[in-house]
Amino acid sequence: MAAQPHKVKLGLVQMRCTADPKENLANALSKAAEAAQRGAQIICLQELFTSLYFCQIEDHKYFQLAEEIPGPTTDKLCEFARAHQVVLVASLFERRSAGLYHNTAAIIDADGSYLGKYRKMHIPDDPSFYEKFYFTPGDLGFRSWQTRYAKIGVCICWDQWYPEAARLTALHGAQILFYPTAIGWHPAEKAEFGQRQHSSWETIQRGHAIANGCYVAVPNRVGHEAPDGGPGLEFWGQSFVADPSGTLIAKASPDQEEIMIVEVDLDALDTQRTHWPFFRDRRIDAYGQIQQRFID
Repeated sequence: MAAQPHKVKLGLVQMRCTADPKENLANALSKAAEAAQRGAQIICLQELFTSLYFCQIEDHKYFQLAEEIPGPTTDKLCEFARAHQVVLVASLFERRSAGLYHNTAAIIDADGSYLGKYRKMHIPDDPSFYEKFYFTPGDLGFRSWQTRYAKIGVCICWDQWYPEAARLTALHGAQILFYPTAIGWHPAEKAEFGQRQHSSWETIQRGHAIANGCYVAVPNRVGHEAPDGGPGLEFWGQSFVADPSGTLIAKASPDQEEIMIVEVDLDALDTQRTHWPFFRDRRIDAYGQIQQRFID
């Protein structure tokens, strides 16, 4: 008798955020509870889900939002995971020490145990994405974690543009690569550049799935946010899951909160990697120059 496929249900929470961290946490946990009731076993929340995306401006007052990890929020998340028997991936603003902060994802197993953290490695500094003011680049490297339901890897938002990040995470054995995200349009640019920007974002992550023969799951926030006035950002939602061939198997709307439940077959990784053996054919003896900033 053939072995039964190893299938896992993912839950991606795409939500709007307010200026009230307690309200955002309650909303996220309510949606995660619904996801669990609908069968989700691994639930991923969007980037910095407990607050508005404050990186649109540089203001020291927003450092007050940071907390230790593990800390008060992860304690609540661990309790939730244990009660619902789900794995949680949660992106938070980490206060590591005075003057030292990170954009960090906590990974919590289905028994409520805190498995560890990933600190965002690539930090952007673009108009309305002034993250270098707030976050120190990560120093924990690229990792994966064996959870009850699958071996998962986590990167965060701007990391998704870097094939090196996806490759190294996959080489650590990740079967599913999660990218908690907060990305959107500048309203004045949407008409001219919006379609192109979104296409690039989606395409490169589908490429990560293909190149590494793994699932890629991306929860993005939705809604318009302007923390201190001004034009703000229109987050484009459209959370998605791509299979190891890069095919989109689920995609959320551009303007509504959604709880996506997506079943993935982990046995498909072996099939994909056997027929498209990119790991086998890598020329690791020829890649030394990748550590250089630029090859003159």
